Parts: sequence; structure tokens; C-alpha cells
Amino acid sequence: MDINENIVNRVAQSGLVSFDLADFYPRGERVTYDIKDNLFHGLILKEKDFREFVKDHDWEQYTGKNVAIICSSDAIVPTWAYMLLANRMAPYAREVVFGSLDTLETVLFQKALETLDMESYRDKRVVVKGCGDVTVPISAYVDLTTRLTKVAKSVMYGEPCSTVPVFKRKD
Repeated sequence: MDINENIVNRVAQSGLVSFDLADFYPRGERVTYDIKDNLFHGLILKEKDFREFVKDHDWEQYTGKNVAIICSSDAIVPTWAYMLLANRMAPYAREVVFGSLDTLETVLFQKALETLDMESYRDKRVVVKGCGDVTVPISAYVDLTTRLTKVAKSVMYGEPCSTVPVFKRKD
């Protein structure tokens, strides 16, 4: 082999478009609000006491945070109680959802992906990066895949040098 031969980067010439979901990681601290702390003996929500709490609580502490509202107690909590919490948190929090932190991550990524211009991936061969420093929920990969398969020529998972085929449009 001649030492003067050019080294060819076949991955760079392949026309693959790399997509890293970590680039869409929604900012903001994630916190859980557990309504069980508002229950009398961990079982019953007393409306008068709860409304007093809602009125007096420092809601500014949720400024810029992403909040998951849950009830970890095995209690029946009226829907309006969650609505009151959401109403008071919404002016301060970046996002408020009912459910676990996993549910919160799903919602945050879903909203981030909704802003994506999918037309920029039309007829492209897209590789969705699979590993990284940021934990991305599987739901985000599912959401992205359903969006990409409507426009992309193909969708793969992994790294450009080692991919797993997920979808290929039949022309």
C-alpha cells in the first residue's frame, strides 16, 4: 500500500444524517410533588385544610422546575385536588404533569420533538444515536421513530459505523 494514498472516510461519504436525542434533553430540574403529605392520616383529603394549604403554600419554589404530581399513598384523592395543585404551580413551573418522573420525562421529550421540523429529514437516511451521557426514555425513541418513518428514506439505530436497521421505505 502506498503511504501517499488518501484515506477515505466512507461513513462521512455515506450521506447518513445522525440524530442524537440527547440534544433535545429538556432543561430544568425535575421534582416530584406527593399529595400524600396533604392527606389526613395518609388516607383522607380534607377539603378545608387542603384549600388553606394551597392558599398559603410558597409556590415560587417551583419556579423553572419540571414537576411530577403523584400520590404514593393508597388513597382516593378527588380530581379537583390535582387540578388545584396544577393551577397553583403552573405560573411558576416549566412543566407540570400528573404521574411519575418517568411520565414527566416522556412528556418533556414529546414536547421537544413536537418542535422539530421533520421536513428536514425527508428522504434522508437517518441514524438515531443510541448511547450517550444523557438518559433518554425509550418513549422518546418510539416517538421519534414514528415521526421519522413518515418522511425519512431509512431509519437506523446506533452509530454510523455500526447500525441496526429499523425502517426502510420501499420505493
